[in-house]
Amino acid sequence: MAKNFEELECWNLAADLDAEVYEFVINSKIGKDFPLRDQMLRSVGSVADNIAEGFERGGNKEFIQYLYISKGSCGELRSQFHRCKRRKLISQADFDTYYNSCRNLSGKISNLISYLKKSPFKGDKYI
Repeated sequence: MAKNFEELECWNLAADLDAEVYEFVINSKIGKDFPLRDQMLRSVGSVADNIAEGFERGGNKEFIQYLYISKGSCGELRSQFHRCKRRKLISQADFDTYYNSCRNLSGKISNLISYLKKSPFKGDKYI
């Protein structure tokens, strides 16, 4: 059982994705589309932040709720990459890379949600 959110694989993947997307967006054509750029950076940051916030709340029910929000932000980012591709702001190869990263991360978050739903431990808040 993780003692802090930094031990969670999905949080680490989300934090890595945040750094990668930030670097990519700032240094690509997307960086000049300020509204889209800012929305993408908020979405990708929200994935890791909601995992952390949910973990720190101390109860599985709230953690699961925040994991769903995190998963939603991951889907939002994926949609934004679709928008970038349709606007010809990114190559197919870059789209595929980030699309697959988002899908993988979303799957990891889903796995954690499933685990928590089955866990008899309800969180430190309820001890």
